[in-house]
Amino acid sequence: MSVKNITCPSKKQRCGGCSLLDLPYSAQLEKKKAQADFYLGEFGNVEGIFGMEDAFHYRNKAISTFATGPRGTLINGIYEARSHRVIKAEDCLLQDKRINEVIKAVRFAASRCKYKAYDEDTGTGLLRHTVIRRGAKSGEVSVTIVTPTKFLPNAKNFVKFIREACPDVVTVVQNINPTHTSAVLGNNEVVLYGKGFIIDKLCDMDFAISSKAFYQVNSLQTEKLYALAAEFAELTGNETVIDAYCGIGTIGLSVSNKCKSVLGIEINRDSVRNANDNAKRNNITNASFICGDAGAVMKDLARKGQSADVVFMDPPREGSTVDFMRSMVSFFPKKIVYISCNPETQARDLKYLVKQGYKVERMCAVDMFPHTEHVESVVLLERGEL
Repeated sequence: MSVKNITCPSKKQRCGGCSLLDLPYSAQLEKKKAQADFYLGEFGNVEGIFGMEDAFHYRNKAISTFATGPRGTLINGIYEARSHRVIKAEDCLLQDKRINEVIKAVRFAASRCKYKAYDEDTGTGLLRHTVIRRGAKSGEVSVTIVTPTKFLPNAKNFVKFIREACPDVVTVVQNINPTHTSAVLGNNEVVLYGKGFIIDKLCDMDFAISSKAFYQVNSLQTEKLYALAAEFAELTGNETVIDAYCGIGTIGLSVSNKCKSVLGIEINRDSVRNANDNAKRNNITNASFICGDAGAVMKDLARKGQSADVVFMDPPREGSTVDFMRSMVSFFPKKIVYISCNPETQARDLKYLVKQGYKVERMCAVDMFPHTEHVESVVLLERGEL
């Protein structure tokens, strides 16, 4: 697999987001496969790694931070590696090309409205971040602007300027984040234009994606990832499936036509609302989604005597928790399909599950984030005889 050699436009001010850019893509895949082997090899053979034909401009989501530039100008970009300094990253090689253009348009609109960047030290200014999403297949774009308070003067003109430059922006949302943390988004939002979400197609289904909902950033590789997870599960149409850490329901809905029923569990309320809406949008009647901590919900369901044949789990980078896995094991699922973006924490969790009587049957890696250090891995575990 060959990928043309491209130089990062911001190479003199590296943000650290594409740390493997100077490494040929074939060598990147070898490195990531070796990483998966290192952490997961004790459980068996990692079958291979799925890469991309074109490993650039794959990100369907970008976060751009505002700052004050020379002579008080408004700039936005990405934090420089190991610093709190914002550097311009207008032509990022990982982000969708259209997203790069929309980021520029947002800054231009903000400058025309005379908005200033928020200063964390003084508490002055208006703009913290902008979050851009683009449907890889639909082409729809959402713009979320993050402010410390609800105060946003000239909001109608701000939206107008963005839409004049980018008519494919179908919604503009203001997110209010007054906290002094590294979290980009706050809890409260105001829809300034449109419906507050975009629609994209994934695995031949339509998904609504709101600003705070979790959605995989590499749509093309996500379809490969979910196809692999479904292959591992070998669903026959009779299984009861749980989709833990389900986000907007993409995994569960993608296998709903291969099983008896799907129950998705997710702690993010916006994602759960999107998931249930997505089930209705695609006329899927055998899937439902509930909001709550996955471990606590499964513990309660087990107490009520419910069970599951297959569990799909896709936890965050820090991995799962013993409480969750203990609750999951109490369901006695025949199969567990564990999707992870961190083989190190996945290996830690596999050790626990193996001790509980499960055996690792298959493992494979997927490159979801070319030119970065990260690698995704999918593991199938099956329950031994009781």
